[in-house]
Order: sequence, then C-alpha cells, then structure tokens
Amino acid sequence: MSVNVEMRVDAPGQREYAEEAWDLKERIRVEEGLLKQRRGFFMDAYRRSNTYLLYENDALVAFASTRRDGYILFLAVSPDARGEGYGKRLVAEVAREHPVVTCHARTTNTNALDFYERMGFEVRRRIDNYYEDGGAAFYLRLGEEAGLREKLSEFLRR
Repeated sequence: MSVNVEMRVDAPGQREYAEEAWDLKERIRVEEGLLKQRRGFFMDAYRRSNTYLLYENDALVAFASTRRDGYILFLAVSPDARGEGYGKRLVAEVAREHPVVTCHARTTNTNALDFYERMGFEVRRRIDNYYEDGGAAFYLRLGEEAGLREKLSEFLRR
C-alpha cells in the first residue's frame, strides 16, 4: 500500500486545522503525559503561529507550530508515526525559514531531548519551574545564524 504524505500550512490568523492539531496533542497528553497545555493557551498560540502539518493518507500524523522568530511552540508526532522522519521534516521546514530555531523541552522527556540532540540542537540552559505543573525545561537552540543550514544539511546527509 502506498503512503501519500502531504504538508499543509495554517498561517498566522488561520485555524483550518487547529481542531485536528488539538486532538493529536491531547492524544499524546493522555498516552504519554506530555504536551499539557490548556486548550485556551494552545488555541491562542496556534492562531498566532505558523503551523506546518503532515498528513498521511488524509490523517494528521505530525505538526509543528512556530513563532515568527523561529521558536517552536509545539512539535507533535503521533506515536504510531514516530521513526518515519516526520519530526525531522518539520524541523527542516522551520529551519528553511529561520536562521536560528529554538524551543523548550521537558528535562524528563528523554525521547524529545534525544531527537533534538540528533538534529543538532544544543542545550543553552535549564529553567526550573518552567511549566505550569512545576516541571523543569531545557532551552534548546539550533543554528548560529549562517551555520544552521550547514548543520541541517550535514544531518540530512547522515
């Protein structure tokens, strides 16, 4: 069976795919205890961001919402679709638009931290009590202006 993967985009101010993104985020929250944002916060941030969404045979499998400065607000990949390169593809899309890409990740989320490390992100600092539930986060950064595209190209060649 062939798989058709399509990228769709909700630009700032658009919410065409917001409900599907919320549903995927909530599935991950329930199953893994991650992406704990409240609905109001999520929808407001989604509305203000540029969101890249990957659909596999018309089903949402991954999305990334980013601010205008290249900060990744949300990166979510369906547990069933992990290992297919969707997260890498989304980060690459963000990196095409921004010389520096940044994000936060829970210090306890080893899967996310391993992923970001493989992508070339560097931990810049730890922030205690970053999340509403008191959880700590690492602030991560990819790129040093001109070096980002080279780092990403090198990673994609591996």
